[in-house]
Amino acid sequence: MSRLKFGIQFSITSRLWRRHIDHRLAQVGFTDVSWSPLLHLDEFGDGISQKALASSVGIEGSSLVRLLDSLEKKGLITRQADQHDRRTKRIYLTDEGRQQVSVLRGHLQEIEEDMLSDISDEEIDTMLGVLNKLTTRFKS
Repeated sequence: MSRLKFGIQFSITSRLWRRHIDHRLAQVGFTDVSWSPLLHLDEFGDGISQKALASSVGIEGSSLVRLLDSLEKKGLITRQADQHDRRTKRIYLTDEGRQQVSVLRGHLQEIEEDMLSDISDEEIDTMLGVLNKLTTRFKS
């Protein structure tokens, strides 16, 4: 019976988790759409293509372009044409962007510590193991 409930519970929890993080980050000036691409850029390193970033973040390319325009105007990223394919744009965090990611990670750590405060390290390790198995399965 638990297996039948897993999908819906996972979906509900995921949505609530994201909503809570978005709300808490909005209180310190990060919009719900801007913080995720910044973290993905930091995670995957400089020079990721717009297409790869859109896929990683899970948004349409046209929506990402508008978001990148905004991040670029704020001085958090730069976009450069790929040396081998001028149609491909590569995205780079600026020094200011890296600084914002550092601040963002600090806030996220605090938020996650609050949200996981009554869950043991063993339970977290078990959840991470399950999530990693699912992620691997979905990517194959």
